Amino acid sequence: MKKNIDFQFNTKADLSSLYEIITTLRGEGGCPWDKKQTPETLKKYLIEEAYEVYEAITKDLADEVKEELGDLLFLILFIIYLYEERKDFTLKDLVHLSFQKMIRRHPHVFGEEVAKSAEEVLSKWQKIKAKEGKSDSILGNIPKSLPALQRAYRIGERAARVGFDWEDPKDLFPKLEEEIRELKEAFLQGTKEEITEELGDLLFTVANLSRKLNINPEEALKATLDKFERRFKEMEKTAKEKGLSLESLNLEEMDRLWEEIKEKEK
Repeated sequence: MKKNIDFQFNTKADLSSLYEIITTLRGEGGCPWDKKQTPETLKKYLIEEAYEVYEAITKDLADEVKEELGDLLFLILFIIYLYEERKDFTLKDLVHLSFQKMIRRHPHVFGEEVAKSAEEVLSKWQKIKAKEGKSDSILGNIPKSLPALQRAYRIGERAARVGFDWEDPKDLFPKLEEEIRELKEAFLQGTKEEITEELGDLLFTVANLSRKLNINPEEALKATLDKFERRFKEMEKTAKEKGLSLESLNLEEMDRLWEEIKEKEK
């Protein structure tokens, strides 16, 4: 028999309202799917929801951002609840820990120290993290699960904080040419492992060039992929309008269509 529960949204304690929903979903007569979930099974959704928030912010649509942030918040609370069930920690423990950390890491706001620039704040932040024992490296603990280009960007950014960096973006172009040359040599004479290594070096150099140009490589590549997808789909549509299919065209014919699409965009 279905429960007839009248949930009242409490604007002064909305997190508690969401917790009540989660408790019901996990409880007797709740949802079979929700009851089966663990932090391990939910972690993939956490990444997916975070990317949906990212997409909404990119579009700059407030209503969509609100909805996607709500989905992410609910999932985060769900995972916290699962750890509460296991008696590992509570939401209160988590909030208290975060509260203490933010106070400790902003001594220029909550203490007597002074920070006159964002760069100075970052420098102090790294020193505080080192004192906390979070990392014995200036690189910190950048998640290995980050998209590789984003991780490359962040690693280069961290290394630059101690001056291990190129002074000017133009200084990277000779390095870029060197990496392309080494990749060509590996392609002609090397093993697959050597080619893979040289390709990785080239991509890391591109990520560093992006950073020096103040362009996030992940966002730049995403924009190019969106553009390619848009043009390719338009090429399919144009071919269909001419009674053709891409499968029936050779590369030269597809190139002509591609250039036609580019001209239309101009």
